[in-house]
Amino acid sequence: MQQPILSVRDLKIDFTTPDGTINAVKGINLDINAGECVAIVGESGSGKSQTFLTAMGLLARNGVATGSIKFNGREILGLKSKELNEIRGNQMSMIFQDPLTSLTPHMKIGEQMNEVLNLHTKLRGDAAVKHCAQWLERVRIPEAKRRLNQYPHELSGGMRQRVMIAIAMLCSPKLLIADEPTTALDVTVQAQVLELMEELRRETGAAIALVTHDMGVVARLADHVQVMNKGAYVEQGKVEDIFYNPQDEYTKKLLAAVPRIDAPERKGTQLANAPSKNDEIVVEGKDLKVHFPVVVKAGLFPKKMPLKAVDGVDILVRKGETVGVVGESGCGKSTLARAVLKLIPPTSGAIAWLGKDISEKKASEIRSDRKDMTIVFQDPLASLDPRMTIGASIAEPLLVHYPLMGHKERDEKVREIMGRVGLDPNWINRYPHEFSGGQNQRVGIARAMILKPKFVVCDEAVSALDVSIRAQIIDLLLDLQREFKLGMLFISHDLAVVREVSHRIMVMYLGRVVETADRDSIYNDARHPYTKALISAAPIPDPKIEKSRKRIKLEGDLPSPMDAKAQLRFMKSKLVDGDGEQYRPQLIEVARGHLVAEHD
Repeated sequence: MQQPILSVRDLKIDFTTPDGTINAVKGINLDINAGECVAIVGESGSGKSQTFLTAMGLLARNGVATGSIKFNGREILGLKSKELNEIRGNQMSMIFQDPLTSLTPHMKIGEQMNEVLNLHTKLRGDAAVKHCAQWLERVRIPEAKRRLNQYPHELSGGMRQRVMIAIAMLCSPKLLIADEPTTALDVTVQAQVLELMEELRRETGAAIALVTHDMGVVARLADHVQVMNKGAYVEQGKVEDIFYNPQDEYTKKLLAAVPRIDAPERKGTQLANAPSKNDEIVVEGKDLKVHFPVVVKAGLFPKKMPLKAVDGVDILVRKGETVGVVGESGCGKSTLARAVLKLIPPTSGAIAWLGKDISEKKASEIRSDRKDMTIVFQDPLASLDPRMTIGASIAEPLLVHYPLMGHKERDEKVREIMGRVGLDPNWINRYPHEFSGGQNQRVGIARAMILKPKFVVCDEAVSALDVSIRAQIIDLLLDLQREFKLGMLFISHDLAVVREVSHRIMVMYLGRVVETADRDSIYNDARHPYTKALISAAPIPDPKIEKSRKRIKLEGDLPSPMDAKAQLRFMKSKLVDGDGEQYRPQLIEVARGHLVAEHD
């Protein structure tokens, strides 16, 4: 029989904390063979990453590991750093979740790649530079030699992740550990990274350990799957068996919670009926523009250019309606939401709340209206004051808008909304650090809903959550929408989630809307090339479908919003040479309510 590249036997990992010992990993067994991709799936805190951090010698100081971890037949658990350094980075390497925190910010890309070559190979000088440039080209980074002299902050998130993959593959390792390698990436960049990893596996024969909670990614890459829950593997098998015939209840729960872009709704999820044209308009924006002045040339005579974050967008949300906004990072989704709420001043355009034009009003003049308009942010911990109890955080809007309300009545309202969002009212005096991410997100929603607003912005409100928690939060938002007749603006780069919660969808590209229609028309009859590429890139949690799909690819990376010609990427016939004024593609109605930007 073939000897596994990585063999784990009866591995136990315990952490000593002020609250006692935490049994993070409870006696697991795992084998990964050459050329094989094994996915380890489960929710945050299940112990997925700890196995591989321990194998890499990166176990935290308060952790103790027992059992056996063998790499290519050699025991590496407890190996001294000097001996382990012969293996890690060379024969066994790891791609971490966040490349910006994994790359050294003050070192150029080339210097960081050379560091690996100096440690593990005899390549030096021009030969080393050539090798590094070749790997940057292999991971599809354009102008590879120039990138070697750039710093991490000068690259996009997708490019930084590809640099991480190039660094990990420099020495042609036998095992590549990928820990949530695509979580923070847009769908098109994610598709490129997954395709790249699959290509490298075929070319080099490297084994891949894929640590993730994204079942679409698992369906795309994995041969075998290990399902982890509370420190133990509860189910394992071929990827097809896990998806089509799961045995454990936890596996069934995970799969049931995953939204699918090829299905309008999850089982049990119920979207409220779409509003009619007679329903009240809660928010309306016309020709909204938000431009930021950016210095492009420093010195005695600095030159500024406008960064057109939002460049002429119309938006309308009715009572009881959810409008989804999708697009890649930097397309202007969040800026549009903040402009609509007047959290940032629009450069131009008109905004109306509940029929009242507030375009020219000062913040003090619309303060009383803010009780009807609120927002749920992406990171609940960053949105809550760690020094305040959750009860105090939830009650704060009442203190601002109803200062004469008595303490007892305020407490009653806080306890009522806590129960409504699935939080025990007896937890009212606890602090944010005492809760999980999903529970803190519920606190953020309770805080947003306590005034029973008429309009809520959900800005990537579920993107950082595990699949089952995300499903619970989505169901909660839909329930609250039905109960309060909420108008919602739902912003996300997860197209499957947006389809599940939205009545209408707007697709944004570099500050402009390129397509808008009802959710079924967008997904079943997309007309714009950018929309088609986004939908094509979104993974489907079904191995047979996902591995046989043909993807629509866009050439190159997302252009800079500073480039006036970028908006004509899909209409090159209208490009004007030089720095002259460029044509602006117009939205054309191709069917009732279905608008598409002009394109070649």
